[in-house]
Parts: sequence; C-alpha cells; structure tokens
Amino acid sequence: MPADHVFTNASLWQPSTATFADTVAVTGRSITAVGVGVDTDLLGPGTQVHDLRGASLLPGFIDAHVHPVAGGLAALRCDLSELPHDRRGYLDAVAEYARTHPDEPVVSGSGWYGDAFPGGLPTKDDLDSVVADRPVILSSHDGHGVWANSEALRRAGIDSHTTDPEGGRIERDSAGEPTGVLFERAFDAVNALIPAYGPGRLRDALLLAQQRLLSVGITGWQDAGVGIPAFGLTDTLDTYLAADAAGELVAHVCGALWWTAEEGPAQIDTILERRAAARGPRLHIDTVKVMQDGICENCTAAMLEPYCNTPEGVHPRGLSFIDPEELATVCALLARNDFDVHMHAVGDRAVRECLDGLAAAVAARGDTTANHQIAHLDVVDPQDIPRFAALGVTANIQALWARRDIEIVERKLPLLGPDRDARHFPFGSLVRAGARIAMGSDWPVTDPNPLWAIHTAVHRTGSRADPHAIGPDARTVPLLADEAISLRTALDAYTAGAARVTHCADRTGTIEVGKDADLIVLDADITTADDIGELSVQTTMAGGEIVFARQ
Repeated sequence: MPADHVFTNASLWQPSTATFADTVAVTGRSITAVGVGVDTDLLGPGTQVHDLRGASLLPGFIDAHVHPVAGGLAALRCDLSELPHDRRGYLDAVAEYARTHPDEPVVSGSGWYGDAFPGGLPTKDDLDSVVADRPVILSSHDGHGVWANSEALRRAGIDSHTTDPEGGRIERDSAGEPTGVLFERAFDAVNALIPAYGPGRLRDALLLAQQRLLSVGITGWQDAGVGIPAFGLTDTLDTYLAADAAGELVAHVCGALWWTAEEGPAQIDTILERRAAARGPRLHIDTVKVMQDGICENCTAAMLEPYCNTPEGVHPRGLSFIDPEELATVCALLARNDFDVHMHAVGDRAVRECLDGLAAAVAARGDTTANHQIAHLDVVDPQDIPRFAALGVTANIQALWARRDIEIVERKLPLLGPDRDARHFPFGSLVRAGARIAMGSDWPVTDPNPLWAIHTAVHRTGSRADPHAIGPDARTVPLLADEAISLRTALDAYTAGAARVTHCADRTGTIEVGKDADLIVLDADITTADDIGELSVQTTMAGGEIVFARQ
C-alpha cells in the first residue's frame, strides 16, 4: 500500500539497539516502514516525499511535566513572561494592559522574574504607581509567589495584623507591613478575588497552549496538576473532556489529578470518580499529583539542614506540606487504587519524604513496575540518589533550570550554601546510579521549548537562543559540569522516557513500525549542533497529520 508521507535522507533518531536507517514511511496514523532509501513500493500518486537533506527526524517530544491551560491563559491575560527582566518594562506592561482592559474588575496575569527588582522581589508600591483603583494580582513565573497591589491586599484582608497561613508566608518590611509579595498558600486570599474563568475562556487557553506546544515539537504531555490551585486557575478537567469530545485534542494527554493536602485521604472517593470520568480518544488519567514542598528561592522548599542567610520570619528548614507519616499513607492508598504518584519535591528533605512515601506505595503493590515519579529535584542528598533505581522511581527533571542564571546565582545559591550548591540538580549522578529519567518544562514556569532544555541538560549552560539565560556566566560557565547528561539520555528522556510515565509508550516515543506517526523535523542534525537550542522545529506531525509547519 502506498504511503501518505515518506521522510528520507534523514538523520534518524532511533533506539540505540536499532540498525541504521534514514527513511520513514507514514500511512494513515501509523509508521509503516523504517529503512534505508526510498522503496518504490512505498510511492503512489498521492505520496508526499520529504527530502530532509541530513536534518534530524525525531519522535515527537513529550513534556512530562507541564501546565498547558495555565500557559495558554497567561497569553490571554497580562503576560510578562516574554518581556526582558526589567522593572520599568513590567510596570509599563501592567499599565498598558489596565488601560486597554478597563472593564476587567481585577488585573490578573503572570510571568515576572525576581531578578528584575532590587533585592530580588517587587513591591505593592510599584504596582500602586500604575494601577491603584482596582486589584492587581500577578503570579511569578514559577507560580510560587504573587505580586499584589495595595487594593488587592485590602480587599483580601491582608495587613500587618494578618498571620502567615499554614503552608505560606506574607513578605513584610522592617515594620511588619506586607510588601505586596505572597508566597504559597498566603496568596490564596488574593487569588480568590480573580473572577472565575468560564468554560469558553479555559477552552481557548487550552487550544492556544496546544498550538504553542506543537510549534516546539511537543506531541504529548502530562498535565502536572489537573485542578491545581495555582496560576489563578480553576479546575480544568471539564476543559480537557470538552476539547477531547470535540476532536480538538491533537496531542496524547495524560492528566495528573491534584491532591489537596488539607483534605487528606478522605478525598480518595472524589479522585476515583474523576478518574472514571476522564477517558477519551486522546485523554487519560492514571496519575495523582502530590505537592510536598515549595521552592528554594522563597525558602519554602523542605531542607534537611537550615538555609543559609535566611530572611527574618522564614522557617529555617522550609515547609513540608504533608506530614511525612501521612504522606506514606497517601502514597500507599493511591497505589492500592492503581494510581501512579507524581510528586513535587525541590528540597532534599522533601525528596527523602517523597521516596519514603513511594517506598510505602511499592510495598502496598508488592512491586516496582508502577510509573511513580518525583519532579524537580533541585537538591538531593547523596544517600537518596540510589533509592530512585531501587524503588523504580522516575526522576522527572526540568533541565532548563540547571544553569547559572542570575536569579539562581544571586537568590538561590546563597540560601543553599557551598555544600548544597555542590549537588545542585544532580541529573548526572541520578543517571549513573541507574535512575529512570523523564523530562518536562513546567511551562509556564519556564519556556516549553525542549531544544533549549536539552541543550542545558547536555552542557549545563543556557542556549544562546534563550532570552531568559541572563547573567555573565549563564551561557558560558557550566553549573556543575559533572552533572551533565549525554545527548542520547536527554533526547530519550524527552521521548521514550516521557512516553513511559505518560502511559503511551506502546503508541509513541520512538520511531518504530506500528507506532503512531508522531514525528518532528528539525532544520539541521541535532547530533552535530554546537548550540542545540538554536535549532528549530520545521514540521510537527501528530497521528500522521502535519499539525505545524514553520513558514
């Protein structure tokens, strides 16, 4: 039977055990031939032959940790994420958004970076200078902080007498007055002021995000928190179900249902009901997301030893959002109900608590075949690195962060101190210890382009193409060069490894006969590129259909 598409003269990315090939045929939704040269039996009057002239043909990337609806919503609100890291530029953008959206009762948005401000954090006074008559509520790029103006604080009832909530912190000045920055659960009160987004708005955000992800070669993803109370989001399960039912989902989507820490094990019946409702042609949910700590930059990541040089009023060892004993109970409960557990752990104490919890999950099931995973892993105690392989736990890494950006050098590393600085993002150590690896972006925390992340994973520096690689050393001095991983490890983590944890490895993640034709064409050969991030995706194919073509 003639093929619909034939890609030839390709630098073909195959499993390491495969024999050499440079040609792939696609018929309908599937890959129907992999070989050398164009077999005339593949050609028919309608066959499109694509001569790649040595450029790379890869499996479609799969983002193993991303928040697409939040990413799409950011572009529909006051979006600071694409701007230079500049205080004045941020304020001008907020003022312009407020001017052009006079009917919005709350100016909401996201995407600011702390390194744009003296001392690493913005203030309410800055926002008051451009918008004082209605609340302004802006999530940081990492989603762990909110920048609010005085009117937002007033309406939320936050003042000098307000105590820090459990699991959160109100940033204060020397007189005890809130400065306008709220961390973790402290921002719930201001986020509650943002009017709920209707189904149409959320659907637009999802489809806008999907197009952005397809443009960088992502043909599948894991939404790392369906129902996550961050980025100003409400529950998005119905958004996915509606888009899937309408045939609008192009990508393979694995959803991770959000575990609400304060509700505890009593929520399991609701979780089970949501899983039962979430089955469609392109959507499935087999995973639950559990958040165990925050981030190092605001001292909410849970550490074994105290932070260095901590600001007044912060917990010296950070926050564990779930008591470790309860966490083990939760993990075992989820495992007994056939869920994989996707855990957020940044600090070394949180990583240990999550591994202990997943040990309980493994014991509850009696094997290590589940696809449990721990994401982020900024700091891991050396004693815990071998436990990933022993427990069959996947290290879900966000490699784009592993470089010497000015925000990391000036805000984060001084809090860690030299001992922990020396084991920052220990990806190479995890690989050498036999850990499974998957990769994701955490977009909109950082950009979703896998090529930028792969460059950083391999070189531990920022790509020249990445405008957020800011600082004198960000693009030239590796962050712990020994923790780099090979190109094969990185590419496999963004394809086959991510396919495994998103439960679609039988259909995608590698270029093999019988698998879905989820393919991407680059503009050059990735194996010889000096700066991988400067490559671009020319064509994205999902299920045999070309869904993105660069003009």
